[in-house]
Amino acid sequence: MRTFDAQAAMGFIIAQTAHVEASVYQMKYADIQYPNLIPVDTSANPFVKTVTYFSANKVGVAGWLNGNADDIPMADTEHSQYETSVYTAGIGYGYGWEEINQAQMLGINLAADKAFAARRAAEEMVDRVALEGDAAKGFEGLFDHSAVTATGATTGDWGGAATPDEIIGDVNDALTNVQTSTNNIVLADTLLLPYSKWNNIASKRLTDTSMTIFEFIRQNNVYTAQTGAPLTIRAVRKLDTAGVSGTARMIAYRRNPEVLKLHMPMPHRFLPVWQAGPLRWEIPGVCRFGGLDVRLPNEISYIDGI
Repeated sequence: MRTFDAQAAMGFIIAQTAHVEASVYQMKYADIQYPNLIPVDTSANPFVKTVTYFSANKVGVAGWLNGNADDIPMADTEHSQYETSVYTAGIGYGYGWEEINQAQMLGINLAADKAFAARRAAEEMVDRVALEGDAAKGFEGLFDHSAVTATGATTGDWGGAATPDEIIGDVNDALTNVQTSTNNIVLADTLLLPYSKWNNIASKRLTDTSMTIFEFIRQNNVYTAQTGAPLTIRAVRKLDTAGVSGTARMIAYRRNPEVLKLHMPMPHRFLPVWQAGPLRWEIPGVCRFGGLDVRLPNEISYIDGI
């Protein structure tokens, strides 16, 4: 009769998890939103407690002066210091005695489903915190950050009485809000819309052309007109009720680490296998990350009631 060898089982699982984890980290999750919306910085030490950064503002104006003057205008910079706390989160997976023995007996790989589920759960947590914030840790998210000013749409009601021209006007308002608040220095290059509004403009045709509203905005917007570069337009979840009083919110911003950043000193990783009990082996999973840093809030615009 074959007996169970815990040491042999441990060796089998260690060999298996190397394959499982490699497969897990090759998978891309198409509906995890934050990597495409927020620059992620993984450069800090994995065990750092806080990340410190500085925001600089240039001060000084050149002017005319007399050739013999000794009061030359001087330029300077003003620096503000900020800190972001970094916390540890975790989720792992495990295997039981029966499934380990069955895999050994049949000569098959242990199923990767549990590892995929753990990795997926970790990504969903980061996605939620980065976009919606986390009150328990005092984090704010991209969708409703207190440093960003929200304004009501000039027309709004995209699914109702708003005409295509009025919808296009609301979009350009969102883009030019960033331009105006930065003294015509910066243009928003990214536009986020609720799915319901994105679906509306993607299917509604302009009255005097065969183009949809979405196609027209993509080709004719203030950012593309001034830079020649395409405007990034994305439909994202949770914006249908992100605005004031639960209204639909549109977000325009410059997607750049100077403007906003998510610090993730330790992306999700699996730790070595350990025997959690006489008939169970577990593979812990951990990650360490901070909240969303909005460094230049003037370069983000919220438009509510669309």
